[in-house]
Amino acid sequence: MADSEIEITADLVHELLQEQHPDLAGLALREVAGGWDNQQWRLGDELAVRMPRTERAPDLQRKERRWLPVLAPRLPLPVPNPVRIGEPSARFPKPWTVMTWVPGEPLDHASISRGDHAADTLAGFLRALHVEAPAEAPISSDRGAHPGKCTDGFDHFFHAVVPDGIADDVRAVWDDAVAAPEWEGPPVWVHGDLHPANVIVSDGTLSGVVDFGDMFAGDPAWDLAAAWVVLPAGGAARFFEVYGHADEATIRRARGLAALKSLILMLIGQNGDRGIPGGKPTWGPAGRAALDRVLRGVLL
Repeated sequence: MADSEIEITADLVHELLQEQHPDLAGLALREVAGGWDNQQWRLGDELAVRMPRTERAPDLQRKERRWLPVLAPRLPLPVPNPVRIGEPSARFPKPWTVMTWVPGEPLDHASISRGDHAADTLAGFLRALHVEAPAEAPISSDRGAHPGKCTDGFDHFFHAVVPDGIADDVRAVWDDAVAAPEWEGPPVWVHGDLHPANVIVSDGTLSGVVDFGDMFAGDPAWDLAAAWVVLPAGGAARFFEVYGHADEATIRRARGLAALKSLILMLIGQNGDRGIPGGKPTWGPAGRAALDRVLRGVLL
């Protein structure tokens, strides 16, 4: 939930820049709608200021600052890269970060019209990301596990939002994922939170990926769920063909996780702001559309 004790305003961000990075303080500053753990402000044309507004946000920013400079050079799409660090101060008691700006629109405010190109692009991006992670790479406390260990969470979202007419079909997809074997490969780098608000679209196709705060080393199925959650209808088959090295069990886990992620988006959209100013009204329709793709997109 948002930390309501701290009001993050344009004046505050400008004062912090003047105090710690005065050479950037003259750039135009404007708030960017969206965000969950962080409130984001566009700084000039090429930068963004990420201001933490949840309890876990500072740790997520530290993770991005540590690992994005390692990952970004080998990724085929633009991703945010940290360029300056804001230290806690009397004005604002949490660390904050100046990042590079990824141009385009988030998918929950745009659409993909070049489906094959988007599938190829996403597959290439994840193929480049999903390499064996070093021993010191972060692990996740709330995601990354086999679907069988996430059943309580699935049941919560399932009972909250699944329409009666498709309940049996959704449950069957989840049960199949739970029955699938676990990931037997080495832990690979995983973005961890690929959904329409965290992928960027330009000219009808994917053009960037943002918000790596949940990145971890583990099962790539958590990212491969994006074949249904992000891509338009029919895109999953092409995606997996181009991605190339997902076995049957991984695809089954990914499809179940796509169902879970769709339900989460639906519930967040249904429940309004969940403590985040402005709410997430675009997430509900995006989640329902993704769930429809999950149910129709049988690959095996």
